[in-house]
Amino acid sequence: MLRVIFMGTPDFSEPTLAAIIDAGHDVVSVYSQPPRRAGRGKKNRKTPIHVFAETAGLNVRTPKSLRRAPEQTAFAALGADVAVVVAYGLILPKAILDAPRFGCLNLHASALPRWRGAAPLQRAIMAGDTHTAAMVMQMDEGLDTGPVCAALAQPIGPNMTAGELHDVMSLNGAELVVQALQDLEQGTLTATAQSDDGACYAKKIDKSEAEIDFLKPAVDVHNLIRGLSPFPGAWFEISRNGKPERLKVLHSELVQPGGTAANSGAANTGPGTVLDDQLTISCGKGAVRLVQVQRAGKRAISATEFLRGTVLVKGQMVGGGVPAHLR
Repeated sequence: MLRVIFMGTPDFSEPTLAAIIDAGHDVVSVYSQPPRRAGRGKKNRKTPIHVFAETAGLNVRTPKSLRRAPEQTAFAALGADVAVVVAYGLILPKAILDAPRFGCLNLHASALPRWRGAAPLQRAIMAGDTHTAAMVMQMDEGLDTGPVCAALAQPIGPNMTAGELHDVMSLNGAELVVQALQDLEQGTLTATAQSDDGACYAKKIDKSEAEIDFLKPAVDVHNLIRGLSPFPGAWFEISRNGKPERLKVLHSELVQPGGTAANSGAANTGPGTVLDDQLTISCGKGAVRLVQVQRAGKRAISATEFLRGTVLVKGQMVGGGVPAHLR
């Protein structure tokens, strides 16, 4: 049994903490980011890991920073064998990294060194990657540059969204961490230094990236939709009752060449044009069919259900760059 400090913040971290508890390790404390104002009432809301840990009867600490000496002293005083870090969101200074007997292990959701950084799941899908991996690494002072201790490959399906990949990687990562802790306890855990060849940075998703540009090839539009689903959600504008309205797209399909009459005409139709009565929209090259959409403040619905209450006819144009009288 190891004395473990767990450090995490979002729901992605929950399966790993649960698995560590179930494996019988002694979780001496849980660190999470401080409660922040959220919701319509702007009341302080605890993070998912904070709530989960309290429900499990664990001690929770929520410092705003770990750079000050008092916090570092308190962390070291826990006498942990290892710290497990899963989407914690704060930088760990060297004093924190060195405090546990075996240092800090981090679960990262990419095939390192590809997609180091804050948004590896989204960036992998947006780039059209067909494979990724969950990896456990020994943390150092760099950004996801530490040696890799364990890895589990994960294919990315052609229509898989970031939300779906998130859920799979969260569960697989939990198993990987528990195996790494078992190997650590038995003295068999090894680490292999990362190469910088092929390294790239997965910067945090900015909402300004979410508007769909139908001038781009259909494959890029499809990957943007997948990579930003469910949050923040890729969107474009339609005209509703004479006013512009954002329509978020949560699921889409590429229309295969020669697959439909709509697609056969895509090359002769301007990007952003509705091609049929199934919400197929032309792009700079090819077309995408929208499968699930969401109006602002409403629930997610199928394209079929959306079209029952909204008139988007063949030949109509959509998107922010299209003049309002043409949408």
